[in-house]
Amino acid sequence: MKHGKKYQDSVKLYEKTNLYDTREGLELVLQTAKAKFDESVEVHVRLGVDSRHADQQVRGAVVLPHGTGKKVRVLVFAKADKAREALDAGADYVGDEDLVKKIQTENWFEFDVCVATPDMMGLVGRIGRVLGPKGLMPNPKSGTVTMDVARAVADIKAGKVEYRLDKTNIVHCPVGKVSFGPDKLEENLRTLMDAIIKAKPAAAKGTYLKSVVLATTMGPGVKFNPMRFTN
Repeated sequence: MKHGKKYQDSVKLYEKTNLYDTREGLELVLQTAKAKFDESVEVHVRLGVDSRHADQQVRGAVVLPHGTGKKVRVLVFAKADKAREALDAGADYVGDEDLVKKIQTENWFEFDVCVATPDMMGLVGRIGRVLGPKGLMPNPKSGTVTMDVARAVADIKAGKVEYRLDKTNIVHCPVGKVSFGPDKLEENLRTLMDAIIKAKPAAAKGTYLKSVVLATTMGPGVKFNPMRFTN
């Protein structure tokens, strides 16, 4: 893959094989941000588990202290009082069969997170095949299937992110924007890493944190020392 001059310049700022301490690594990541827009910063954590086994899944959600810097559009499937609670909490879209039909017939996906009350999951299941591949299917483990829709919406708007193991045993998750600076990014990163460490499956053997890499939207990946997150 051929990269542009800005990317090549960024690569020269650090040693590819080094495992950097958290603070130094974050400052290097910020230096690699060369784009004219406020780039996102994302962490990629390779775990010593096997995603093919149900007892080695790693999934959950955590509220980042400083949010993600992104405006999140929340859709809530709820009725009556719960629908009103969701609207009052700041949900962008609230409904039931009308929203299911809109998604089915118009291929409409103008939302980033989907929340549902438990009694609505039978209805939401009709569009599970389209929500699932997009990572939008409500799930109790991530707190998006709940009767407390107001709390769920408030947490999401405040910066709640979901972390989930992919097929290659890697967790990909945003931790903020370049404009946050190293202090806020470090707090967000440590909060997320603490949650991932606490989510370690009992069936996991050997080294749990295999590698931790951070990168901006347009920048190269900088390797962090995984051991710095366990002490």
